[in-house]
Order: sequence, then structure tokens, then C-alpha cells
Amino acid sequence: MPQIQLLVVQPTPFCNIDCRYCYLADRTNKSVVAGETLRNLFTQVFASGWADEGLSVVWHAGEPLVLPIDFYRGAFAMIEGLKPAGLSVRHSFQTNGTLIDDAWCDFIAEAEIAVGVSIDGPRHLHDRNRVTRSGRGTFDKTIEGIRRLRAHGVPFHVISVLTAESLAVPREMFEFYLAEGIEHVCFNVEESEGEHRSESFARAGIEDAYYGFLSEFWRLSAMYPGRIPYIREIDDAQRNVFRPRDAGFINQLATPFAITSMDWAGNIATFSPELLGLKNECYDNFVLGNINRDRLVELAERPLLKRMQADIDAGIALCRERCEYFSVCGGGEPVNKLFENGSFATAETTYCRMTKMRATDLVLDRLENVSNFVGGGEAAPPLANPSPVM
Repeated sequence: MPQIQLLVVQPTPFCNIDCRYCYLADRTNKSVVAGETLRNLFTQVFASGWADEGLSVVWHAGEPLVLPIDFYRGAFAMIEGLKPAGLSVRHSFQTNGTLIDDAWCDFIAEAEIAVGVSIDGPRHLHDRNRVTRSGRGTFDKTIEGIRRLRAHGVPFHVISVLTAESLAVPREMFEFYLAEGIEHVCFNVEESEGEHRSESFARAGIEDAYYGFLSEFWRLSAMYPGRIPYIREIDDAQRNVFRPRDAGFINQLATPFAITSMDWAGNIATFSPELLGLKNECYDNFVLGNINRDRLVELAERPLLKRMQADIDAGIALCRERCEYFSVCGGGEPVNKLFENGSFATAETTYCRMTKMRATDLVLDRLENVSNFVGGGEAAPPLANPSPVM
């Protein structure tokens, strides 16, 4: 039986800003998911037994905060009324942060919503790509949102998209996070998806630049213990490298329905969540069915899913055969294979070389040179902005 570990729900495809690297082609569409569509989704998810170990729901794939707080109050109350007794449901928002005000902070705290804010570093880096439709930077509004979260004591993490420009300045990035009291950091890379083609991926030496960035960022964080206690790429790489031999490992991105996505209209997809909303005639635009007319449990038998799974499995088999990093990766991300190599049934991508191989190399290199790393006698360098700025 499938197990849904993450449910991605698109409340609206609309986004109030227009990031230059965004893969979502429909982000000017102001449609809103209907209450009945949400009811159909969660009724079927809970009835399926596919989420009997708890459910994580992320509201994403547009800017979720463009909808009013009352929309989520109503949606959460409905979901609470539908879920089986004892089943935990955890909600999260992935937001650009520009709309966060005191009312949102109060609601987020009240509903115990996990929050991820997209910010690409200091103003000159953030405003290169995260802009309004008129081309103006969004840094001021985003940082104001982050400061409001901190003022209200609301936990959050940030996701920063790394480009060739930000990879060149790890210390500046580090000092920015410290100055703003940002303690939990996740790095994405500017990748090729949908109609967007990454300029960073095309640059010579980009993989070494990524390694150098992570290495220096990790070194700085070790010199200031506790200031940035979570760096996703380092933490994930360490967990995978030091995973016990008998510990299970599931590549969610290649496991049917482990990640299940629904767009505002009720269309259902699985595997990499980015697939929903992208176009591909060979795979019927990745849509398995619609929750308003189809039964969720029957989607597992759809020919489209079987065809996608066969090609994804073929790619995983190639990875297992060829790649010495397979044990820490599990076969890569289908969406990157498709858009970088033209097929799910392929192996290595620039994305996996950067985010999996080079991160793993860094952890192994540190292990070999531990005496030269933490506590190696090097004094912490002075910081440009040593205290959080409110």
C-alpha cells in the first residue's frame, strides 16, 4: 500500500511576485481551490489508509499568503473534522514573506504552522531574481516579514536559491543570516525545470564552486557554534553518510505517492512535486487524474503511473549500476533527469553532482581532516554584523 509522506496542496497558482528563475508558468492565474475540492482530497486521503502514520501538508506552488487568513481557518477546521481520531496533521507554508504581517504571525503561531521563507541572501543578491512584475526588488518586504516572525517568536527556516553570484560569497551570505537572526538555512540551486534554463548550471566550475561555498559556510558555522544550528545540505549529507547499514532508505521523489501533489483544480500528480504544472505530452502533463471525478486509490493502477514508474525505475537502475553515491541518494530526482537529460530513464545530472555528490564529498573530506576542522586552533574571524538586526 502506498504511504503519503508529504501532501503538496496548491491553494492558488497566483504569486504576487515574478521570480526570474520560477518554473511555474501559470503564476498570473488568480484561481482559488474550491472548498469541495479540498474536502474531496482529504476525505479520500484519510479513507485510503495511505496516511495512517500522520500527514504533512505543505501549501505551496503559488504564494499561499495571497489568500486571506479565514480561508485557512476554514480549511484547517474542515480537515480537522475529517481526519481519523489520533491521526496527526501538520501544516506548513512556503512563502516569499512579502505579505507577512502581525495578523499572519498570530495565526501561524495559533495554528502551529511551520514556515519556510524564500530569501536569496543580502539585497543585491536577492533582488537579482526575486522581483515584482515591474522588475522591482522584493528584499525590503521579505526581510520585513522575517523580522516580524522573529519579533513574534515564530519559528521559521529560510530557503535560499544559490546562483553563481551567491556561490562566490559564502562569508557574505553567512554574515547576512547571522545579522538577521536566521538560524535554520536550506539551500536550493538554480536548476533547469520547465521553461527555465539555469545559467548557473552552464558555467564552468559550478560544481567546485558549490563545494567551496558549502565548505566555507560549514567552517564559519563551526566557528560560531549555535548561531546557525541547522544547514539542511550538511545535515542531510551527514545523516546519509552515517546511516546504519540496516537502516531503511526511501527516495520519496521516486516512490509513487510518497509525495502527492494536487493543484487548485484538483489534478493529482506524484513523484517530484515540480511535475504538477509542467507540460509534457509523452506523460500527459504528469496528471494521473482529478480528485473531483476519480478515486484516489484507483490512481495507483493508472497506465500513466505505470509508464512513469517504469522509466523512473530504469533510471534508478542505471544509477545503482554506475554511481558510487547511490547509497546516499537512492536514484536522484526524476524532474531533473527529465529536464536536463530528456528522459526519466537516465542517470547523472548536474543537479545531483552538485547537491548530492559534492555535499557527500565535503562530509567525507571533513571526516578525513577532522583535526584541521572544528577546534583546529583557528580563531573566529570578526563579523561585519555580529548581532541580529531588528
